[in-house]
Amino acid sequence: MHPKVSVIVVAAGSGSRLGQSVPKAFVSLGTKTILDRAIETIQRIPHLSEVVIVVPAENVDDVSEHYQDFKIISGGLERQDSVAAGIEALSECDFILVHDAARPLTPLAQFERVVSALIAGAEAVVPGIAIDDTIKKIATTGEISLTVERDGLVRVQTPQGFKADILKNAYATAEQYYTDDAGLVQNSGVRVELVMGSRDAFKITTSDDLQRAIALSAPIAGPIRVGTGADVHAKSDGGVLQLGCLEWPGEPALNGHSDGDALSHAICDALLSAAGLGDIGAVFGVDDSEYKGASGERFLTETIALLTLRGWKPLSVSAEVIANSPRVAPRRAEIEQRLSDLLKVPVTISGTTSDGLGITGNGEGIAAVASAIITSN
Repeated sequence: MHPKVSVIVVAAGSGSRLGQSVPKAFVSLGTKTILDRAIETIQRIPHLSEVVIVVPAENVDDVSEHYQDFKIISGGLERQDSVAAGIEALSECDFILVHDAARPLTPLAQFERVVSALIAGAEAVVPGIAIDDTIKKIATTGEISLTVERDGLVRVQTPQGFKADILKNAYATAEQYYTDDAGLVQNSGVRVELVMGSRDAFKITTSDDLQRAIALSAPIAGPIRVGTGADVHAKSDGGVLQLGCLEWPGEPALNGHSDGDALSHAICDALLSAAGLGDIGAVFGVDDSEYKGASGERFLTETIALLTLRGWKPLSVSAEVIANSPRVAPRRAEIEQRLSDLLKVPVTISGTTSDGLGITGNGEGIAAVASAIITSN
């Protein structure tokens, strides 16, 4: 029997910092509102049984007419009050997801990761991404009082998922306000687990956020081209592995004229292939002294510059690492964020083995395959 997943969509905020004349959820992203874009994805969640949308009281009638298959209720003064109202409106279910409509570009895969973790036995799940900025604490007098160690810190997103009885009990006994539902639940003694978030799941709070979302929502005007790439390198006897523009302590380096970053090289090949520019060997040479020991970051940066010069820009990249070691899964989010930051587009990474076959199967090397989607500038 399939589990029942209910979703509470929090869309009751005024969005005063956006400087718009309507509540945030009803601000336009091109031809659709922020709420419309959020609901488009939510409707595709696996095992979805019910959606409750919490909106300002004055918008209940209009939203009810537009979304006749969903429960539309009015929110409270604080976000926590709105979620509490949403919980009260729910029918019986196994899991509850709480999602901010202000994160309208959250990919379906993020919802799926949260649901999968709940089905696997987690009581509470939040998506998050690593913090890449330096964090400072400011004293009341205005000066910087502390540099915060960012290792182990994450930027938490939504949807946040919970076993239904866990969330209901936590809200029934809450004695103070929390900035998110996971904090409230964790305070009741429940373990909260983390799954990988997404750069696309950013929250629209300021006008800059809104412009970013509008740009990402704009239809693609130019032609779409797809390219594939692959690379393989043998392991050396020493050094430190460079893979996905990250160091992997304890793993030997890969042989090569450059740093041997097979993953970055495969992505370069995919981008160059899509643009009809050949491959990394043809463009950068296989033994050019200028690129001796060059990093994967350099190859990726110069590849993007070359595509830009020719009138192309990447839209998305996906790649898979084929190796017995290292295991990609524990650092997947870190690799994806690192490569996404470099390429300025969503990057998804996966890992597999080759069942003991060939250079990757016997542990002598690492291979990677990649695909890239690009469009004209």
